[in-house]
Amino acid sequence: MHDAGPRGGGTPRDEDVERGHRGLLAVVLTVQFLVSLDMSVVNVALPDIRSDLGFSADDLLWVVNAYALAFGGLLMFGGRLADIVGRRRTLIGGLVVFGVASLAGGLVGSPGGLVAARAVQGVGAAALAPVAFALIAVTIPAGPARARALGLWGMAGAAGGAVGVLAGGLLTESAGWRSVLLVNVPIVALALVGAVRWIASDRRTGPRPRLDLAGAVLVTLGMTTLVFGLVRTETHGWASAATVATLAVAVLLIAAFVLVEGRTRQPLLRIGLLAARPVLAANLFVLLLFSGQFATFYFLSLYMQQVLDYGPTAAGLSFLPFCVGIVVGSLVATRTVAAVGIRRLLVVGGLIGAVGFAWFALAVSADGTFWTVMLGPSLVASVGVGLCFVPLGTAAITGVAPAEAGMASGLLNSFRQIGGSLGLAVLVTVAARTTDHASGAPGERLSSGYAVAFGSAAGLLVAAALVAFVLLSRTPAARPTAPQGTSDTPRAGSDAPAAPAIPDPAGTERAG
Repeated sequence: MHDAGPRGGGTPRDEDVERGHRGLLAVVLTVQFLVSLDMSVVNVALPDIRSDLGFSADDLLWVVNAYALAFGGLLMFGGRLADIVGRRRTLIGGLVVFGVASLAGGLVGSPGGLVAARAVQGVGAAALAPVAFALIAVTIPAGPARARALGLWGMAGAAGGAVGVLAGGLLTESAGWRSVLLVNVPIVALALVGAVRWIASDRRTGPRPRLDLAGAVLVTLGMTTLVFGLVRTETHGWASAATVATLAVAVLLIAAFVLVEGRTRQPLLRIGLLAARPVLAANLFVLLLFSGQFATFYFLSLYMQQVLDYGPTAAGLSFLPFCVGIVVGSLVATRTVAAVGIRRLLVVGGLIGAVGFAWFALAVSADGTFWTVMLGPSLVASVGVGLCFVPLGTAAITGVAPAEAGMASGLLNSFRQIGGSLGLAVLVTVAARTTDHASGAPGERLSSGYAVAFGSAAGLLVAAALVAFVLLSRTPAARPTAPQGTSDTPRAGSDAPAAPAIPDPAGTERAG
């Protein structure tokens, strides 16, 4: 009981709700940061891992690919699982799996054991990433509070990827490669404590949705096969029989998944979700955005270490401007999305990001420095990317029923993961061919290849801006896309809060 009136003129209950939202958001941001961190934290440690455990050059790539395969293949399943068994249960289960796998990976003594641990980490991450976004969508009320939450969510994800490179270098040099995995354990423990304390217990009224087993099997096999085919293009080439056959099988599996979902009463993914133009625009935009961003991070790491001869720590510190720019862009988007609208922010953010990537293409050279190559382009590109997260998150859940929030989140994260793998696979090929045909010293030839890759990444962001401009031109503010009659629970933080749809709080109707 409160003896005095609440601070700020609210009621005690309002204060409790706001405190609960802050606690939930702290857990969600920790989870999002952790998942993104582990996409990149091992990259700088790979040489030490190879020498310590005796990896071959080809097998070493599986330390990265095992995580990407499990993560990308299970995202849709993880998102729908949260809708069915409960978001709190899925979050806690994912954290336990992720933490145990991180501990095992930091203690193993064989290449196979490390690859297996990384794969299990990916399984845990596939449950965590969709449920983190879904909890924001169904718990934080529409309006400025959700805009702030989505901005922080975007910052956490982008910062995790950039900090992963920095932390990987610092930890590897100071405490050895095992520390890049063991550092996850205390973070997971804190997130678990927060989840138990701040995430409301799963409650439901009405029948529990059934798991679409056939759809889950098909989409998991299809996504895993697709990512597997893409990550192997660097060693096998696009025209090889292995690559062509793998990608063809992936397309067939995904096509079969779409057919099955169209005939299933309770599908893993309701295909009609993509009929809503904001949802379609968000997923296509995130596919193109992360195709460019993932590849840019990869090539910048190579450029600094192979051309500028930076050590792991120096290369990691060079990504700090990215972190700063992401924060600035996300804060600006949070404050302006209601007035400016989703469409304009996505178009402007995509074009500013494209300018930054194009600047990299023009600045990169064999005799470059941090000041001439990294600082300016990093700040411009990251501000542009940071502007996109709030409108992306808003568009991805516009008109989506709360009971399908996990489904929508799994879809968005799947497009993000596919985009990263596809963009990296394509631009690695583009850079390699350019390097092979370039002349001059090794540093000059590598710089030529990286420049073309950065220019291609800029083109991808221009395409993303065009997608937002076209698809969001005449989008209504809140068009319910879910089937009628959904039974949900009117409880904040519960498994399925009651509402016909999650509206668009950011003025999509301003578009056009």
